[in-house]
Amino acid sequence: MARKRVEDNVPALESWDDVNQALATIGDNMRTVEGFEADMQEKIDAAKAEAEAKSRVYIEGIKRLEVQIKEYAEAHRDDMEGRKTKALNFGSVGFRKSTKITLPKAGAKLAAIIEKLRSKGMDDCIRCPSPTVDKEALRKYPAADIVDAGAGIKVDDVFWYEPDREKLERG
Repeated sequence: MARKRVEDNVPALESWDDVNQALATIGDNMRTVEGFEADMQEKIDAAKAEAEAKSRVYIEGIKRLEVQIKEYAEAHRDDMEGRKTKALNFGSVGFRKSTKITLPKAGAKLAAIIEKLRSKGMDDCIRCPSPTVDKEALRKYPAADIVDAGAGIKVDDVFWYEPDREKLERG
């Protein structure tokens, strides 16, 4: 085979026809890559559908047991001896305090709350451009300031559970 010298300063494309052909090649390559990606996405979608179908029975069983555990814990809360958490062999169940800020729906009442927040220097609780109350920012203030501004506080005990995976893995 004969040696061929490659010159660096000669452009690979020498005419508009060459540029047009290069664009056609790029377009073909992009369609080929998109085809590979579409095939991959179809396989991923099929795998997700298969996993969902296989796990549906287990997910439904988990939901049913969650409701049963919650109902039992609520009915036998006295057995928790005043504690928020009950540790069991394979996990824990309990209740945690959940505090929610409540605001009135009426525009006039909400405007009054916004004015009170501004007068108390609690401007970080007001979202602009159209003034609305930022509940997450308001949550950082003392309960007395929140109530004084006209907002409400709702405190609930929310049920939770957590299986102990380490114990379950050990058998």
